[in-house]
Amino acid sequence: MTAPRRLSPVRPAPTLGAHTAGQLLRLCETAGLGEHEAANHARTLIAALGPVADRPLDLPPADRSFLSDDHTPVEFSLSFEGSAPPTLRLLLEPGCGTGGLARSGRIGLEAVRAMGRHWGFGTERLDELEDLFLPASPQGPFALWCALELRAGAAPKVKVYLNPAANGAERSAATVREALRRLGHRRAFDALPPGDRHLFFALDLGAWETPRLKVYLAHHGLTAAQAAGLSRTPGGLDPTLVRDFFRTTTGRAAGGARGPRPFQSCHAFTETESGRPSGFTLYVPVREHAAHDREALDRALTVLDALGADPTPLLRSLPAVTSRRLEDGVGLIAYLGLAHQEGRPPRVTAYLSSEAYEVRPPRRARHRQAVPVH
Repeated sequence: MTAPRRLSPVRPAPTLGAHTAGQLLRLCETAGLGEHEAANHARTLIAALGPVADRPLDLPPADRSFLSDDHTPVEFSLSFEGSAPPTLRLLLEPGCGTGGLARSGRIGLEAVRAMGRHWGFGTERLDELEDLFLPASPQGPFALWCALELRAGAAPKVKVYLNPAANGAERSAATVREALRRLGHRRAFDALPPGDRHLFFALDLGAWETPRLKVYLAHHGLTAAQAAGLSRTPGGLDPTLVRDFFRTTTGRAAGGARGPRPFQSCHAFTETESGRPSGFTLYVPVREHAAHDREALDRALTVLDALGADPTPLLRSLPAVTSRRLEDGVGLIAYLGLAHQEGRPPRVTAYLSSEAYEVRPPRRARHRQAVPVH
């Protein structure tokens, strides 16, 4: 008589919350945040995601989140300013997968208000815009995103991103203009450069020294020269620096190529009298212009070196997010941003995808189906 065969226990599939919280814990370590702080940030992430955090990753995404290529409602970023240690940021969609844009917006708004109660900041400016960006029957690709700038020994700084197309794409400009007017920036809209559409309206909440309102524009077919002319910030980025950043990150001498993901510009407003923006950022979707993530990383390292930033945290952050070879996909490094705020040196931000659901194949093999992660 043979002994009964032992069956291996079935291991449950990892959940979205466990996967992204694990990535965040490892990123906090690379960014120099303490273990206790990292654990608190991970709990905040899971709480903000709500029920979708418990969804196994062997199921498809609960919603086609606009936040990332594979619809993971979480993105990470590292912001480098000179030789200072980088700042770790977390972007998430609190109401993802809860049943439509209207419900998503309501849940996202309550999540931000809960953060305000917990960390002691007001949401009055956001509340004043609720009817504009969170109507009863919203349109567009998303309702509300929330970003946390994680700091050692202090509560996170909070940013909220809203959808200008909530009342219809044709009303995006009017929605942005009205939002600026309500918050006292009556002349700001006319200071914006031309763009193909209004992507996001964002505002700072919480412990910001100088809270900003930010308007994001999409730009298709941008050239290096056009990119250098987008800033409206007095004494802002050197146009040569912008052109060099554009050429390095796109791998093109002039640019102008079109793709599904546009270039983006962001214009930050802090004072109400002049109407002029006090900050500018150019975002390049580097994944659209690189064959694979090794190439995207090389371009990021070139940019960091030009600004005198230590690349070590970025090099350590990639294995904190994924175990795959960089040559086996493109999109782990989604965007590279070059920013300037009045009174501060230029900074570079690298945006990292969670890739919880799938990895986009490298460009030379783009005809293949995307590779599932789990």
